[in-house]
Amino acid sequence: MGELVSVVIPTFNSEKEISRCLESIKGQSYDKIEIIVVDKFSHDKTGKIAKKYSAKLILDKGERAKAKNIGIANAKGEYIFFIDSDMELEKHVISECVERMSPKTGGVVIPERSIGKTFWVKVRDYERSFYSGSTIESARFFRLETARKAGGFDEEVIFFEEAALPDKIEKLGFDVRTRIKSRILHHEEGFKLGKWLKKKYYYGKTATRSKHTSVFYRLKLFFANKRFYSKPILMIGILILKTLETIATVLGKIS
Repeated sequence: MGELVSVVIPTFNSEKEISRCLESIKGQSYDKIEIIVVDKFSHDKTGKIAKKYSAKLILDKGERAKAKNIGIANAKGEYIFFIDSDMELEKHVISECVERMSPKTGGVVIPERSIGKTFWVKVRDYERSFYSGSTIESARFFRLETARKAGGFDEEVIFFEEAALPDKIEKLGFDVRTRIKSRILHHEEGFKLGKWLKKKYYYGKTATRSKHTSVFYRLKLFFANKRFYSKPILMIGILILKTLETIATVLGKIS
């Protein structure tokens, strides 16, 4: 049967995608799971759908880092796993994560694919492929006791807030680079460039310099890989996207 795994999902007006997310959790090959949905007072049916899947629903107006900390405070599992409502898990994600945990393992990285037919989603998916095994990837699966010992997420951080907890756990002497083969499918069919850049502008207000946020580190990963040049259109798309993201983030930081 195994130990209980607590899956925490921050939500806000997520009715269009949360059913798919919850279905993928219910369909896991690992069956000892509790689901905690921390909702930012959605105006749609997000809460109703969460309850339909027997999720524990908690309402809070805070940002994502606070929502995740609320999940940490309310979780009952041996392990805790953070995902977004627009994500879908392949069948063996949780079982593989549990199998890879050891006394020295502080966090497990799950590879991601961006799913969608539009040009910018294809660019995003191509970009993700170059981050495999790099420090850009952040662990999502942790031992609950370790997450609490590390002090959870930094609530004042909005930009790449998911990196804060594994960074803190790594400083405690644990390995947070263990990866599994099964993937998270990140459904980004509704991706809109203008909305994305507006979000980067907002996130820029809390941006700090690190490898997680450094565009120069990312460019180095791209240019050092010969595969980057194999798809010229997507390559150009990545360079345009990273340039626009950087401008939006810098404007947010100095505003």
